[in-house]
Amino acid sequence: MHNDQTVAAGTPRIAWVLWGVGVLAYVVAVLHRTSFGVAGLDAVHRFDATAGMLATFTVLQLLVYAGLQIPVGLLLDRLGPRRMIAGGALVMAAGQGLLAAAHDVGTAAAARVLVGAGDAMTFISVLSVVTLWFAPRQIPVVTQLTGLLGQLGQVLSAVPLVALLHGPGWSAAFGSAAALGVLVAVLAAAVLRDAPPGAARAASAPLREVGRNLADAWRHPGTRLGLWTHFVTQFSSNTFALMWGYPYLVSGQGVSPAAASTLLTLFVLANVVSGPFVGRLVARYPLRRSWLVLGIVGLNVAAWTAALAWPPPAPAWVLVLLVVCVALGGPGAMIGFDFARTFNPPGRQGTATGIVNVGGFVAALITILLVGLVLDALSPGRDFTPEAFRAAWTVQIPIWAAGVAGVLRTRTLARRRMRAEGLLPA
Repeated sequence: MHNDQTVAAGTPRIAWVLWGVGVLAYVVAVLHRTSFGVAGLDAVHRFDATAGMLATFTVLQLLVYAGLQIPVGLLLDRLGPRRMIAGGALVMAAGQGLLAAAHDVGTAAAARVLVGAGDAMTFISVLSVVTLWFAPRQIPVVTQLTGLLGQLGQVLSAVPLVALLHGPGWSAAFGSAAALGVLVAVLAAAVLRDAPPGAARAASAPLREVGRNLADAWRHPGTRLGLWTHFVTQFSSNTFALMWGYPYLVSGQGVSPAAASTLLTLFVLANVVSGPFVGRLVARYPLRRSWLVLGIVGLNVAAWTAALAWPPPAPAWVLVLLVVCVALGGPGAMIGFDFARTFNPPGRQGTATGIVNVGGFVAALITILLVGLVLDALSPGRDFTPEAFRAAWTVQIPIWAAGVAGVLRTRTLARRRMRAEGLLPA
């Protein structure tokens, strides 16, 4: 494993300020990312859309996000996080402004493409700030804090954005989100710095070596272990938060919109509570990270099994348990980035992180699309029935199976590589 830290002696105070600005940018990115999910039922009427069409909106957004991860990682290694975070915020603001004015499916789809593109530039760039400015022992915990605090953006979409949608209306809600994005872009450009004084970032590879770095990052089984970790832990959480959680709670379980917003807020609070705990476990037991991943997946599967086996409407405690266990997928996905960090040298950190970040979003976009297709097939008209939702959520089963198999296989290869390098006893 590699020591990738430029701040070896400790963490300067300004690192927390810079990290705070990065986290704010990520919070707003998550607001943009999840805003269409809470507006799903409104979008059905505004765009006269079916469930499959709604799913396609978010799938397109995530497809752009996932498809840009590796190019963005390569750019991050060359340009640094300041320009990437500020640029991403502006692109997302443009997308939300376009969505505020959209009255047809084509314009709305273009808006979500812009949101996906700007979102792709944000999170791995904020992780780069953490890697460059924080002491090595702090990185796993600060990475978890970054992920969980970013989920406050989901609270912003579930509460104030929903209030704006049901008050002033669609254009005011998404126009406000766009204005917030512009503010974040200005703040990031003014405050962020790419490297500590006297500790410049690792030199980026010449263009002719970019392909080699990408191949080397992919070839390392530790990077692929990170990708499969991200794949299997995050997809259910993303599917729930980005698209189908709110409609499922309202139409599939019969809870009120206010109660659904409360449950989505609990989803974020579960991230807040569990994230630092998972981070400390990762820092203390780095050779047991994959077992932690498999345990989180097991809880996720168990909670969904209980919720779907119960004839709807399920008791409140079952829904609370479901929300809490699904939320654990967020901290679980952060473990994937720790694999990328520890198995790759500084010059390809952004590239490896981008590869890992593809996993969960590819799995999520597949699941979101499949859920939408099942809902369309089983729901009359545009009214999503509880029975249709029960059937739709079972599409997660093959995704879990593929992800667990990937984790087990790449874990074996990574341990074999570590033994060959003398990092584990033979």
